Amino acid sequence: MKRIQIIVVIVGLLFSLTAIAGDKQASKVMNKIEALPRDLEIQLALSALPPRLRDNSTVYILNPDKGFEVARKGSNGFHSFVARTGDDTFRGSWPLTKYRDDILYPISFDQAGVKAQMRVFFDAAEMQAKGTPPGELKKIIKDRYKSGYYKAPERAGISYMLSPILRTYYNPEESGEESDSVPTMNYPHVMYYAPNVSNEEIGGGKLGGMYPFVIMPGPHGYFIQPIDLTERAKINKEYEEMLARLCKIKDVWCLPKEKGSY
Repeated sequence: MKRIQIIVVIVGLLFSLTAIAGDKQASKVMNKIEALPRDLEIQLALSALPPRLRDNSTVYILNPDKGFEVARKGSNGFHSFVARTGDDTFRGSWPLTKYRDDILYPISFDQAGVKAQMRVFFDAAEMQAKGTPPGELKKIIKDRYKSGYYKAPERAGISYMLSPILRTYYNPEESGEESDSVPTMNYPHVMYYAPNVSNEEIGGGKLGGMYPFVIMPGPHGYFIQPIDLTERAKINKEYEEMLARLCKIKDVWCLPKEKGSY
């Protein structure tokens, strides 16, 4: 009888250890995002905006355990933050099997964008922080787009992405092998809300070029207007120190060697 009890205890211990290991493995699969240094994250978020709008804008930082939190409340109607899981993550039918820890997506919105586009970023960050599995999160967001839960902007407006660094999905609309490829780009640009406008309708260019084009066609689409090379060089110069700090944190956050490459 004693022997049976000992075996039961051993089996119970083994089960507990297996469960703990499973929890740790699940946590590893969740791939918790590591927070950026606070001052660096704020600077990176503000780099999305033109200088005249930075001082009075609302800035958020990402708490990996909760989602986005206000770091500084502003008064000019613009909001900026650094997404670590962007809205492009939820495009296309390719499977989202893990949360990446190398995405850098500095972006800002005016009031119209705050009510429409920004909600997707904040909902995704909150659900990710709560432990929602990647595939489930993508399905939830895609379903919300389809159902109209996320409304199109109520008026014309603007989203600045003037930061000298952007690391996100290159071609998320597609479902092929390169749909989830992630490059680091030096591509400051301005985005204008373009609900239900296609790239073909405007005779648009393509990513990497200097002509306007459309991304994310549908209710939450954007016109992209690249910044010219002279202005881009000024932005790069202004943020040399910030770029160096990011490069030291992760190799993939080092900009391509050749200036102007994407």
